[in-house]
Amino acid sequence: MQAQVRAIPEGFHTITPHLVCAGAAEALAFYQKAFGGVEVGRMPGPGGKIMHSEMRIGDSRIMVVDEFPDYGSNGPLALKGSPVVIHMYVQDADAVWEKALAAGAKPIMPLADMFWGDRYGQLQDPFGHRWAIATHQRDMSMQEIEQAMQQAMRQQEHCGEQGAQP
Repeated sequence: MQAQVRAIPEGFHTITPHLVCAGAAEALAFYQKAFGGVEVGRMPGPGGKIMHSEMRIGDSRIMVVDEFPDYGSNGPLALKGSPVVIHMYVQDADAVWEKALAAGAKPIMPLADMFWGDRYGQLQDPFGHRWAIATHQRDMSMQEIEQAMQQAMRQQEHCGEQGAQP
């Protein structure tokens, strides 16, 4: 009797980011240094490029490949940015943040305690991918989050009025 194939392979979740980079080997090294990633495997492609690789970060996997512009596969640097942010929950956002900055990431949105209950910030890796680093601090209902957002917006408007010149 043949074993049943799982719909989702071992070690994967329903959604798996597939990152295209100029310099996938360097990106894998960066993700190892910045986020404690563990390379699961890689498959070489033409010209020394990486055709496929997998890395485990925490309990999730990402796939990382080199750009292949001739096939319409370009990374965010070639596209001059990315609208995608990879959200990563960690035990200690401050420690991961500092480790990522030391590895070469650039801050986009400072790490801070946010109105929705997370310690959260965004950074960009040297390959153009944006990462949100977060530690969940408290559970909140959608109603509580909405109220906290409205309060934060009022405070921001008040600060803007204070700084305005007559």
